[in-house]
Amino acid sequence: MFSARRLTALACPLLILSAAACTPSTSHQGAKPPSAKPSASSPDSKNGTLHLTDAIDRLKVANEVRAGYERDKFHLWIDADHDGCDTRKEVLLAEAVKKPRQGKSCKLTGGSWRSYYDDKTVTDARKLDIDHVVPLAEAWDSGASKWTAQRREQYANDLGAERSLVAVSLGPNRTKGDKDPAEWMPPVKDATCTYATDWVSAKLRWKLTADRAEVKALGAVAAECPDATVKFVPAP
Repeated sequence: MFSARRLTALACPLLILSAAACTPSTSHQGAKPPSAKPSASSPDSKNGTLHLTDAIDRLKVANEVRAGYERDKFHLWIDADHDGCDTRKEVLLAEAVKKPRQGKSCKLTGGSWRSYYDDKTVTDARKLDIDHVVPLAEAWDSGASKWTAQRREQYANDLGAERSLVAVSLGPNRTKGDKDPAEWMPPVKDATCTYATDWVSAKLRWKLTADRAEVKALGAVAAECPDATVKFVPAP
């Protein structure tokens, strides 16, 4: 899981979520198969956890604006806790199925990872991307254009939530690009519940808006994921 992720210099609490009916991976252990409807004991808003459909309803709907976006406006891969490992390597260490060897300047060798987008095992960290579940351009379109540079840096390196950043295979991540769920979903069908939950969690955490096509697509996925739940902590 994410016990290895270093948070000593970060004040953000961990985001916790559960997305049942999804392919198990290092970061999605214990998922249960879907049932016809949520059980009576399923978490709800009364105990701080939302069903995915209710979480989607909390998204503020607004048109997206791409004007002015440049990737460089999000400062990537900082070493927030000054331990020699930048954000990319922190995620790799946290999500490894088999831990890599950590050398000087946090050089990583060996190890293995499970990419849940395509349900593949990867044994070379160079063949992994650290994906912003909600892409930087999408974040810009959805509210980050109004943020300070410091706020965008915090978003780009969000280790305060386990699922804002995920290690995945190069292929599906490059195909995804800056697309939202109305335009792209993971190629492995069993990953869609997890992905939709991760997406909504990140948007709510950072108070990002969603357009109508995006909300419609998320709703269609949620209808197939009756046990998927979200618990998020707003970013500080």
